[in-house]
Amino acid sequence: MPIHADEIRATTEQVRRLVTDQCPRWADLPVTPLPDEVEGTDHVLFRLGDELVARMPKIAWAVGQAESDARWLPALAPHLPARVPVPLHVGEPGAGFPWRWTVVPWFAGGTPPRLGCADVSLARDLAGFVRALHRVDPAGGPAKPPGSRGAALRHADDAVRRVLPRLAAHDDGFDVRAAEAAWEVCLSAPEWDREPVWIHGDLQPGNLVVDDDGRLVAAIDFGALGVGDPAPDVAPALWTFTGAARETYRETVGYDDATWLRACGWALAPSLTGIDYYRHTFPRMAEHGRRTVKSALTNLT
Repeated sequence: MPIHADEIRATTEQVRRLVTDQCPRWADLPVTPLPDEVEGTDHVLFRLGDELVARMPKIAWAVGQAESDARWLPALAPHLPARVPVPLHVGEPGAGFPWRWTVVPWFAGGTPPRLGCADVSLARDLAGFVRALHRVDPAGGPAKPPGSRGAALRHADDAVRRVLPRLAAHDDGFDVRAAEAAWEVCLSAPEWDREPVWIHGDLQPGNLVVDDDGRLVAAIDFGALGVGDPAPDVAPALWTFTGAARETYRETVGYDDATWLRACGWALAPSLTGIDYYRHTFPRMAEHGRRTVKSALTNLT
């Protein structure tokens, strides 16, 4: 079942033709789609041999990521303590596929538990990655537009208000009225009024690569990259970690209480809207949203 009503999914044959036509040095590599359980919301991924991945956008909102990754990740990578998917090739439309696409390195490893990671060492690793990213000079970086993570939280208010009545028609394991009250607390936090910082914006478990010992190897999927409020990169305390790991991440990444409230808001907003949007088409994402909402409701202090 498609995740989005208007998605366009590249096929193995299309990827093979695109690679052959545009990247002849890799033409002999086998093309293998990654299994559904590791697929995200906006790209279809194909292994190219053992060391490469073709990232094919499947929805219009993701088509700018190829250019963004190619422009910004080479500049950010030297400053970061974990690997990032700097594109090795930016492909053009062709073979019936309408958008630009990329080939990036394959990072061997796994991902943390998607529904709650209690690993304190990984929490420290990720907090170190975020602190390093936030220290990179933001001059010239792309400002986060209204409504996106890293912009003022108030721009997400309309979307949250629209979805609350639909959520009230279901039992998702939390009190929708309590979620609305929590959202209002988050909105009351002062906005970020200092220099904007580089943010990843989507440090979900599926966007982290870890080794056999659970240590951070790479952060991937920079579709929300830009400069703005750091709060979305504090939100992994809620959507990635649990227990002592959550507290370790929050303390190590730093920031004040107002930023914590905005981080809770950036955990709530996409989770509330995502539960509704992905309820039938991407149940794993909807369940992650439910758990994140419940985490936010118990950690707004």
